[in-house]
Amino acid sequence: MYTREIQAPRGSPIENRIPLAGTWNKAFSRVNLLDIRRPYPWPLPRWLRDYRIKEWESLSVQDDRFFLEALLGNFKLFQVAHVFLYNKETGQNHVFRKLVLGNSWRMPRNLNHASVECRSSHFFLRIHTWLTADAIKLDIDIAATKRQPAFTAHLAFCMSDHSITPLVVSLLFTGQRNMYAYKTLTAVRGDMVLGGQHLSLDSARCMGIFRDYKGFFPYRMKGTFCGSMGFDGEGKRHGFHIVENQAKETRKNNENALWVNGHCTPLPPVRITMPNGLESDWVIQDLDGMVDLVFTPKEINRFRANFLITRGDFFVLIGYYSGMLVSSVGEQVQVRNQWGMGEKLYLRV
Repeated sequence: MYTREIQAPRGSPIENRIPLAGTWNKAFSRVNLLDIRRPYPWPLPRWLRDYRIKEWESLSVQDDRFFLEALLGNFKLFQVAHVFLYNKETGQNHVFRKLVLGNSWRMPRNLNHASVECRSSHFFLRIHTWLTADAIKLDIDIAATKRQPAFTAHLAFCMSDHSITPLVVSLLFTGQRNMYAYKTLTAVRGDMVLGGQHLSLDSARCMGIFRDYKGFFPYRMKGTFCGSMGFDGEGKRHGFHIVENQAKETRKNNENALWVNGHCTPLPPVRITMPNGLESDWVIQDLDGMVDLVFTPKEINRFRANFLITRGDFFVLIGYYSGMLVSSVGEQVQVRNQWGMGEKLYLRV
């Protein structure tokens, strides 16, 4: 069975101005990739090095009726805020999006007590991370348009459960360029109002995955993201987030994780294939017999950005997973028609 060293908690993924590679189970107190010395072979001014860093915070939340996906991303030449709300019962898909040119948002350098938001007269999205108070909160207030109803949400991740174990990684692209990711799965509680209809989310049946990313990603950035959460036949809460990215030595270190009742299992690297194209079944498998999943898309959302020297293609697909995962204690987690998301990203910037 695949295993990976979980290192002792530390304050930063950078030591003596050199990025570290590894896996941890506690958030860093500070993540500032500008502390790295000479991430590129040639000397670059600080502002230009900052423009090479891509960073975002995102989360997925679902209960028996709804699946919610939200993201705040700073890609330096442009910034994106989007919210997808899918009604599993009716098949209705609501898409709310804001594109901002420039680099006005500042993403937090720690998760202890910080927030990031996109604010305008008709669109408000804020993610507030407050790990020192066992809180991650999402606030949304979006006005109605001709195509979409008004949407408001106030959600809280239940971080106070001491059995919750996050996955924290630093992965290398080169000796001096890395990416960082923090991920955790918890119960979620809160309220949503969609078009005047009030929806209450009960933490006994609702859960979510929160993600924080920063990195000196390649100029042509590519990634495929898969994630889902649900309950097994015994009522155990489980979820996973699996990524195929451009990092090196993924056998030794990667960002794939499975959670069962709060306990985190680092998963091996996987191969994600789409034999019949993006809109048909995705096959997610490893070489260790711990990951064997099929993702079937039901709703496809595409966003494209093209501004002369930059291009971005974002696909966010909502659908369901079937298959099997194995935890670090050898427990098989059966996944049967479990709703989740798949994301395909290409970014040239």
